[in-house]
Amino acid sequence: MTWKNNRQLDLRERAQKVIPGGMYGHESTKLLPSDFPQFFDRAEGARIWDADGNEYVDFMCAYGPSLLGYGFKPVEEAAASQRARGDTLTGPSDVMIDLAEQFVAQISHADWAMFCKNGTDATSMAMVIARAYRDRKTILCAKGAYHGAAPWCTPRMAGITPGDRANIVYFEYNDADSLADAFKQHEGDVAGVFATPFRHEVFADQYVVDADYAQLARRLCDEADALLIVDEVRAGFRIARDCSWESLGVRPDLSSWGKCIANGYPISALLGSEKARTAASTVYVTGSFWFQAVPMAAALKTLEVVRTTDYLEQIQRSGQRLRDGLDGLAKAHGFGLRQTGPATMPQILFEEDRDFRIGYGWVTECMKRGVIFSPYHNMFLSTGHGDAEIDFSLEVADEAFRAVRARNAELEPHPVLVALLGL
Repeated sequence: MTWKNNRQLDLRERAQKVIPGGMYGHESTKLLPSDFPQFFDRAEGARIWDADGNEYVDFMCAYGPSLLGYGFKPVEEAAASQRARGDTLTGPSDVMIDLAEQFVAQISHADWAMFCKNGTDATSMAMVIARAYRDRKTILCAKGAYHGAAPWCTPRMAGITPGDRANIVYFEYNDADSLADAFKQHEGDVAGVFATPFRHEVFADQYVVDADYAQLARRLCDEADALLIVDEVRAGFRIARDCSWESLGVRPDLSSWGKCIANGYPISALLGSEKARTAASTVYVTGSFWFQAVPMAAALKTLEVVRTTDYLEQIQRSGQRLRDGLDGLAKAHGFGLRQTGPATMPQILFEEDRDFRIGYGWVTECMKRGVIFSPYHNMFLSTGHGDAEIDFSLEVADEAFRAVRARNAELEPHPVLVALLGL
């Protein structure tokens, strides 16, 4: 089928009139190749169809929420069963208790759970609880680390005042001396430290954290009686069935979860240890839709699948097949690829591509042949990515490498990206 985008262009024109910028947030395609689809119609498994009916194997998984594939039947049935009884009610359903019990049973450090809607809700709630724990102000965050889109953490500073960041102190990620110095400079007032399971920022290679650094973060928090917070919103359940830092011998006091915990239904969670329970019970956090029963039922079923199946091993195998295949194809066509991070959350960048023109060209060629990759953001594997999807994606990638090699001299950098990154 020939790729087309007539309806897409019409929808973009309409959106420009009634939505600021035509779209906002991470769902905006402003930083993507100009032809990239902005609007989608339906999805199933690992496949998604845009507004023009073009079909793709999708390696974005809705930017992470699809863990078990779009429309995974057991989750959809659990959600439908709860929907028939009720969703947004005057009070929560008992499924909230079931879900909290199951989360606490599955995550080693957790003694209690609270639920909200987005990852930003969960990280912001963690920050408030950390401050309430010992009535302190200072929160330590790694420079450039993404923890959401609230004023205290958004990566864009338009509309943000110095007061919004007054008590946020930054240190270098995975740098023991930098972290220790931040504690020393704010001795007696550190409320909490945020950490991501590994470094997963845009336009950059991903890398794992050193176990010594993670253990130092735990020790410094213990010595200062501050709370260690692991932000699992992006990585949760894609690299481990437990909290990601368990493999490093580190248990946090709080962990924030979101994206895939209900396979696409809108819910996030904050899990905490016993020491933070009193602080959690004293803060005021809420939302009109935080107590919806349908997403909780979907999350409960998703946790069951996480607990009882080999879903993780499936996506690890598929991710490694994709990684190995792309590496061989790139070399055959004379390209150097940097594939970093877990194979289940791949970041794909090109060597000698400072302004990303090669990566953007390759991603565009893949997209027009039926595979969605990102030229700058980490991607995601789901159990919907089976052998057929990986085989097809590698065939498309081969053609795309060939096409980019043929028109390499014609490639131009993305104008918005040039302005944003100062290239």
